[in-house]
Amino acid sequence: MDSYRIPKGDDKRKAMAIQVGVDGFGLLESGHAAGAPIWLREIPAVVTPRTVWLKQYHRTITHGGREVVWREEKDLPPSRDRICSPYDTDARYATKRGSGWEGYKVHLTESCGDVSTTGAPHLVTNVTTTDATVTDVEMLERIHNDLDRRSLLPAEHLVDAGYTSAGLLIDSRRDFSITLLGPLRAGNSRQVQAGGGFERAAFTIDWDNQRVTCPQGVTSTIWSSCSERGRESIVVRFLVTACQACPARPQCTRSTRNGRQLMLRPRDIHEAVEQARAEQTTDEWKQRYATRAGVEGTIHQSVAVTGVRRCRYTGLPKTRLAHVFAATALNLIRLDAWWTGTPLDRPRVSHLARLDFGLAA
Repeated sequence: MDSYRIPKGDDKRKAMAIQVGVDGFGLLESGHAAGAPIWLREIPAVVTPRTVWLKQYHRTITHGGREVVWREEKDLPPSRDRICSPYDTDARYATKRGSGWEGYKVHLTESCGDVSTTGAPHLVTNVTTTDATVTDVEMLERIHNDLDRRSLLPAEHLVDAGYTSAGLLIDSRRDFSITLLGPLRAGNSRQVQAGGGFERAAFTIDWDNQRVTCPQGVTSTIWSSCSERGRESIVVRFLVTACQACPARPQCTRSTRNGRQLMLRPRDIHEAVEQARAEQTTDEWKQRYATRAGVEGTIHQSVAVTGVRRCRYTGLPKTRLAHVFAATALNLIRLDAWWTGTPLDRPRVSHLARLDFGLAA
């Protein structure tokens, strides 16, 4: 198949894809025929194509016979449920910041205490491997559990924006006594994106009396609890007539039928988020968070030294073991450098600095 020349033109390629689908269903049917050995339908060489065909094709029975249709992009199952390679059925396709790949993700955790205080080099303390579709925010609790099981929980955990959320700030502190230090994303409301509108922070919230006051001094009329995407939330609404007559209406809402509406999280989460967003604008917070830059060096080292970006094995269990070996290698290199006093990186000297101008005429 690697040397086969794909037909030119979308129509010819689509016809070829459908023909492949028809042939594949025919092959699978022969393996499930009455006279076929039962073991035949249980081997991976048959089970894998059957799974792929069910996710890539529709097959319906019409008056003219059986009709095979290639699934369009919008009709395909989520990437998490779709096999992207017949050679590795655990691998998945994902994209991040415009880059796409087939395979896995590795999450590295390392110690980052002051060397002069701890007396030890920075070491990788946890390795977690998932398929490529698992988001970072889904992994934080699992990482904390892994660290807790080995008594390696930090008092403060520095993470990037992919691992932070309102709920995780509270959960990390409540369940693991960890201060989660990472930038919280700004709100995605129209007012925030516009830059000049009345965003949620512009409203005054009276939690005890369940009232909200807008920047123009109008008080909300409705405060009700609800569930938003499985999360406990609070809906706050303002009177329609008050919003329609408000001179600042364009800065607040574009709705012509309803008044301004706010969606709030419970008080403890809301206050924790507002406090975190306020702190992350301070110089003191930025100085503390600058320590996290060290993990970028660890990621670079794991790529440059161990080739961690390319899988040497197939399957999630073997890939995870390879990642653990890679992290172990990094720790051995760092311990050796620590014991022998060898710098891990040679200081970079530019080409200009290497020139000897003393010989110039």
